[in-house]
Amino acid sequence: MNLNVEQIDGVNVVEFQTETLDADNSKEFANTVQEILDGTSKVVFDLKDLSFIDSSGLGTILSCLRKLQEHGGDLKLCNMSKPVRAMFELVRMHRVVEIYNTKEEAVRSF
Repeated sequence: MNLNVEQIDGVNVVEFQTETLDADNSKEFANTVQEILDGTSKVVFDLKDLSFIDSSGLGTILSCLRKLQEHGGDLKLCNMSKPVRAMFELVRMHRVVEIYNTKEEAVRSF
């Protein structure tokens, strides 16, 4: 899975370069992002290209959040499309992970 990673003010910003995060690619995503999570405590997932997410994708993002929190870190999300935001709200994950409109807002929140 292609991910674009940039560091802004000590925060790793991970841009998803895929339209879906579902049962077909969530394990691949978890394996790819693992290296990024190991070396940092502040991460933003930029979801601007993501147009669909299912329960597998939500579970993978939740696992990333838990891994970071175990080591005193945190995960923030930004640039969510309406359908993806609706899924987060449907399962109440918007209460668990902070969601911002822009990458800049998410980075500043740290």
